[in-house]
Amino acid sequence: MDKLRHVPSLQALQALVEVADSGSFTQAAQKLCLTQSAVSRQIQQLEHHFGVPMFIRSSRSIRLTPEGEQVLASARNILGQLITLEDRLSGQKRPFRIRMHVSLAVRWLLPKLNDFYRCHPDISLAIETVATEIVEPASDSDAYILYLPEPSSDPQSLTLFEEALVPVCAPGLASAARPLASVEDLVSFPLLHRSADKQAWIEWLAANGGRSLDDYRHIPFNLDELALDAAARGLGVAVTDMTLAQESIDRGVLIVPFGQPLKTRGIYSLCPQPSAASHPACALILRWFAQQADGGR
Repeated sequence: MDKLRHVPSLQALQALVEVADSGSFTQAAQKLCLTQSAVSRQIQQLEHHFGVPMFIRSSRSIRLTPEGEQVLASARNILGQLITLEDRLSGQKRPFRIRMHVSLAVRWLLPKLNDFYRCHPDISLAIETVATEIVEPASDSDAYILYLPEPSSDPQSLTLFEEALVPVCAPGLASAARPLASVEDLVSFPLLHRSADKQAWIEWLAANGGRSLDDYRHIPFNLDELALDAAARGLGVAVTDMTLAQESIDRGVLIVPFGQPLKTRGIYSLCPQPSAASHPACALILRWFAQQADGGR
């Protein structure tokens, strides 16, 4: 009976979800607009309530305990039900919340938002961006867009576009003394990487008869956005998805110096969450995104 009368606080459950999603007490505190010590206290309250640790902590990382995984699943369910109830009972319109990688938001969605608000001036989108390689769903999001290494069989997901890798650089990067007209010319320029694993360049060079990575100079970044901005500033040559680079190419900020797009089977997919169905404009929003997909523009 005591446990029934003294249930965990919603703030503590929300803190657990945010720490689990971000893998960091510091990032969770920033998201919740709290101090790190306040978030730690909320996790400690949960551990005291259930009598088990929520996380296994090390100097470099944290991970959920098996008991913490169970509490997290219940926390997501409880918070999700409350959000759904709030949406159902509230008479006020709320934004449709979409979570995605920052590079995708800047390079693909932002150039299209004028069209969205022209078509739907009374609907608001709330865009939440993450810089992590994998976009995890969140309890307060209606949908999320993520990269998949191959097409999804989930009927609920919407393929927005297929990944097609191309080299891009600033228009004035090459010169008569340093031409950039074929893969052989790349040895004269730094390769700009959008991730630490250099996977995009590895795939593109392998498909186009390039040399070993050891034969090139490298400037690594952790975001497409940074690599593309560096390319536009003349730092070197980046490999990125053609769709993500398209606006910069149209504006003349970037060019594709040579080569054909390399299709990798990877896709960018929009995945609605259960809460999306309760939003009154869900059907209109999903229809607009479907129109932006390959073949629908």
